[in-house]
Amino acid sequence: MTTHISTLGELLTSAGTQWRVYDIGRRITKIDKKQFDQIENTQVPYPYPLGGHALLAIQFWDNQATLDPYVWFLKFPLDEQSKLNIASRDHFASMVLEALGTQLTGEAAQGKLDNNPYVYTPNANKLAAFNALMKCELKRPASKYYETVEHYFTTQGQTDWQGIALQGLADFAMRLPHSQNQANLIALWPNLPEQVQSPLAAMLEHVSISTELTENLLRDLDKSVSKKQLYGAINNFRAMSGSHGLGLIAQAVDSLLQSELSTEADILLTIAGRGWETLTDPDRLYMFMDKAAQNNQVEGIFESIFTDLVAIPMLRPHVLGLLRAQNRSETLSRAIGRLFS
Repeated sequence: MTTHISTLGELLTSAGTQWRVYDIGRRITKIDKKQFDQIENTQVPYPYPLGGHALLAIQFWDNQATLDPYVWFLKFPLDEQSKLNIASRDHFASMVLEALGTQLTGEAAQGKLDNNPYVYTPNANKLAAFNALMKCELKRPASKYYETVEHYFTTQGQTDWQGIALQGLADFAMRLPHSQNQANLIALWPNLPEQVQSPLAAMLEHVSISTELTENLLRDLDKSVSKKQLYGAINNFRAMSGSHGLGLIAQAVDSLLQSELSTEADILLTIAGRGWETLTDPDRLYMFMDKAAQNNQVEGIFESIFTDLVAIPMLRPHVLGLLRAQNRSETLSRAIGRLFS
């Protein structure tokens, strides 16, 4: 393998591996190789920036098909246009070549990148969800914790929820089409204890759930909103946010923004982190940022949300448009003014 490596894709291919790339910053999302090549060559900005970084999971395996694929969890800085910092990528590639040479897989590669500055450990939720997704994609059995969760839903919560593990919930979320899983979830969801509903919602946000389930979650969200149940509203929104039913997600955002919960920090951060695709609508974006400006619970929350959203390529022109918007509320105008003070 040549040491003159231009991209990570070239590095992985030259090493004789098959590979896939996922964003795991905002939501676990597969990035196809053509798009990743464009990202690596700074032809396009990184589509899902988080905190000024690209958070990647690169899964790879050798052509002899070792039993378990390898995964690099990587964190690379982005520039002000959300394009990849090439120097950091090149630094990582050179460190890989120095540590591993031509052998990216096998026992000799174990632990060689543990202290690499670009390698990081995702939080427990992301790790569980990613592990469950990989098992599904590779057609491997679920973890040993899955059966306990499946049984819990089959018996409609008649068993003790305290025996449920996070990994089991992740496996269940990724296996909703199996057997009666979705029907059992729909039946039990509104009555789940918070200790089960909240971590399950954190798993479901990475799943492209069905329209039927999305509609059920939207109805439950509206009930939570009407009762001013903050965490019920958040759990429902997180659980539905990965759905392809963007119109239904937009309805959920509108319901939250028109409610008495609209200026709650947790609501605002949940919409920004998981419902950002709906904010390409100028009126919805204006209402959202106006609500963020009204929040006085968390110092700097408006500035934080503005910085987060303006870095997302699909939202950047819309967010910058707020700076030129006419007839802004006094509260929003003051908040925007603070960005430049």
